[in-house]
Amino acid sequence: MTNLAQQHLSYRAAFALVVKRDLTIALRHKDDIINPLLFFIIVVTLFPLGIGPEANTLSRIAPGIIWVAALLATLLSLDRLFKSDHADGSLEQMLLSPHPIFILVLAKIVAHWLITGLPLIIIAPLLAVLLHLHEQSYAALMLTLLLGTPVLSLLGAIGVALTVGIKKGGVLLSLLVLPLYIPVLIFATSAIDTAALSLPYSGQLAIIAALFFGSLTLAPFAVGAALKVSTN
Repeated sequence: MTNLAQQHLSYRAAFALVVKRDLTIALRHKDDIINPLLFFIIVVTLFPLGIGPEANTLSRIAPGIIWVAALLATLLSLDRLFKSDHADGSLEQMLLSPHPIFILVLAKIVAHWLITGLPLIIIAPLLAVLLHLHEQSYAALMLTLLLGTPVLSLLGAIGVALTVGIKKGGVLLSLLVLPLYIPVLIFATSAIDTAALSLPYSGQLAIIAALFFGSLTLAPFAVGAALKVSTN
């Protein structure tokens, strides 16, 4: 086996090891999985109680409700992304690792999405029924969540990395991250609304996909640089 192949295998093994580690820790502390999901469910179910059961009203605002709830649930879970590693010293060990920091950072973001984003995607169609979402909009809802929730984790990781060394940095994290989430929110809800009118929404999906690939390419490097600054 060539050195290049061995190096590729080493990077892949390091990526898989970090993902497995974070998933194992999350399964041992099930509140990391349950709390954001319960928050998402509670926020969505409160709207019919507060606004009323009128189907037309709920169906009109359903895309915004689901996406704002998903955004806030993701934001709620971001604080744990690097905080525990910073507290026990494993973050410094990760930064000193011979493996490129962006690979390890990307692995942690993927694990965060699997813990937080994936359960939201699974439960979202059931809550959409509660909000009387148009039948034509379900495909758009799932596609926007599949493309958009990873963007929330990728962009949110930048804010976490910048505030990881600050005690009680939750408010600052929200101020840093929420403006970055606005484009995803706008185009995702627009796609779902357009689908409800039986019109093509490929343009909105293309923009969300561009945000996803742009974030996937740049965010791990930005997070790695931010972590080095925050831990020095």
